[in-house]
Amino acid sequence: MAWKIAHAMPRPACAAVLLAGLILAVLAPPASVRAEPVTIRHDSGETTLPDRPKKIAVFDLSALDTLDALGVSVAGVPDFRMPPRLARYEGRGYARIGTLFEPDYEAVSALEPDLIIVGGRSRARYAELSRIAPTVDFSGDEHDPYRADLRNITTLGRIFGKEDAAAALIAKLDASVAALRSKAAGAGKGLFVLATGGRLSTYGSGGRFGILHDVFGIAQAAPDIKPGIHGQPISFEFIAKVDPDWLFVLDRDAAIGRSAQGQSAQALLDNELVARTKAWKAGQVVYLDAASWYLAGAGIRSLQGEVDHLAEAFARKR
Repeated sequence: MAWKIAHAMPRPACAAVLLAGLILAVLAPPASVRAEPVTIRHDSGETTLPDRPKKIAVFDLSALDTLDALGVSVAGVPDFRMPPRLARYEGRGYARIGTLFEPDYEAVSALEPDLIIVGGRSRARYAELSRIAPTVDFSGDEHDPYRADLRNITTLGRIFGKEDAAAALIAKLDASVAALRSKAAGAGKGLFVLATGGRLSTYGSGGRFGILHDVFGIAQAAPDIKPGIHGQPISFEFIAKVDPDWLFVLDRDAAIGRSAQGQSAQALLDNELVARTKAWKAGQVVYLDAASWYLAGAGIRSLQGEVDHLAEAFARKR
């Protein structure tokens, strides 16, 4: 029937119809690459995305870190002092959609996103944000954080058709972790210390920063650390008593841009009690990348940077 209609037309009209058909055939993507609805399992349930998202609002800095590594563009970000590797997102080209904890719902609605991503700090707003647009929650699993981190990185690759890129980044990270564990074996025991507002706390295996021991393979100097989101408060006397071979120090105030003169982690630890430890005497005090560890620690680039930094620290002592 189409053939008869075409030949019933005058020659110029027939040619135009054929040309239009050819153009449409060239421009239309093959069926194999057309995006189809996909259901994403995440930490607050399941979300079905009808198509590949093009306009993304991100409240979680770890997810932003991974999206940046995968080359995925975002439209909206929190109004926050970003970690150095994400500093470009402070520019004018990105909509401000609230804080890390509290969305600006009007700004989010005005952005008309295809996808909203929340994390641990914004998880409580998941339900409200889900009413605006499809929302996924990448808060992670406090009992098995590293596996959850890798799962979220893989999921982001799936959402945006970047599966191969995500898999390559994870393979590189896994190889780096294996090499780090080899370096850490026999290097001695370490104590993780977080400093903020002139106070100190520590975290151990199974805790918020337990990846240091559970995944990176650094033996724990203090075996009975109580787990908790805010860690176990400690004193200089505690550090001296534990006498670790290594001190791994996170300056929270530096991470959030609130360091006060004389209150930095380095200034706090520069005292007679800490100076007695094996770690201090051997120059084995490692000041961690605070922004990566505290703000975006589950992102693929942050994880890779953490591993690389620790591997360099161990290599210097060989």
